[in-house]
Parts: sequence; C-alpha cells; structure tokens
Amino acid sequence: MKKWLLVLAFPLLLSGCGYNDFQRLDEQSKAAWSQVLNQYQRRADLVPNLVATVKGEANFEQETLTKVIEARARATSVQVTPETLNNPEAMQKFQQAQGELSSALSRLLVVSERYPDLKANQGFRDLRVQLEGTENRITVARNEYIRTVQEYNVLARSFPTNLTAKIFNYDPKATFAVQNEAQISAPPTVDFGTKK
Repeated sequence: MKKWLLVLAFPLLLSGCGYNDFQRLDEQSKAAWSQVLNQYQRRADLVPNLVATVKGEANFEQETLTKVIEARARATSVQVTPETLNNPEAMQKFQQAQGELSSALSRLLVVSERYPDLKANQGFRDLRVQLEGTENRITVARNEYIRTVQEYNVLARSFPTNLTAKIFNYDPKATFAVQNEAQISAPPTVDFGTKK
C-alpha cells in the first residue's frame, strides 16, 4: 500500500517543483534558438548575392569585399546547437563570429555610399532592403531567445525550483551578451566644432 502511495505522490511532487516548467521552457528556448539560427542563415545566404552585385562595380574596394567574404566564412563555420547552448564559451565564439559579419556588412554598406552607380543599381538596393529586414528579424529572434532563457534561468535559480534544477541538472543557459559593453556604456563625445 505504501508503494502505491509513493508512486501516486511522486508525479504530484514533480509538478509542484517546477519539473514541467523546466521542460516547457527548455523546449521554448530551443525553438527560439532555432529562429535565431534561421535568421543568421538567411543573412549568410544573402551575402554571396550582395558580394556578386558589388563586384560588378569596377572600382569597388577589394579589401572590403574580402573582409565580408572572410567574415561570412567564419560565421557559417561556427555552429551552436540547442544542446550546446549551455556552453558559454561556444556561445561567445558564435556571437563573435556573427558580430564580425555584422561589422563587415556595415562597412560594406557604408563604403557603397561612395559609388553612385552601385547605389542606383536596383538589384543592390533590393539586396540592401532584404539585408536590413533580416537584421531586424535577427534582433526580434534574439530578443525572443533572451526572454525565454531569462525565464528558464530565473526558474533554475529560484527556490524551491532550484532544488529540482540541481537534482535533474538543469543548469542556467547562456544568453547573448553585448560584445562591446564597455564601449557602449561610455557616453558619446560630442564635438560641434567652433567656427572662428
């Protein structure tokens, strides 16, 4: 009789200790991460078309194109799966590679402003709009991932669910970090210059 009571009580204890919440939030964070990866892949897929269009501009800076191509290669070579999301080093490596690609693409778009024929090219303009839209989608997907991981991590660190986390090895998950935190926290220098 006591064994049956224990068997019946065990599921009730698990439901009250956050076990099911860990399952739900773990799945949500994996799904959110998949969306982040989808958007990064979308951006990576746009880069070859963008580079090919820019190469059509005879005098375009080769160094800028090379940096974009190399950054894309690094960004697509670093893969972080839902299973490795708990590895802060892997997450940092992935973020760094994606940040390098973002920086290279920004530089490409800034440099392209100096080429009127390229700016007038409809294909280039379309790719630029697609790239900007993709960057927005990346931001939305990252924000959703950050939100789900935050919920998961709060559950993993709060009492009494932190006991369940310890028993079932539900460690806090790594989230996105700002790459240049010290740089962006410093107030900007404003120099209006003075006319003499």
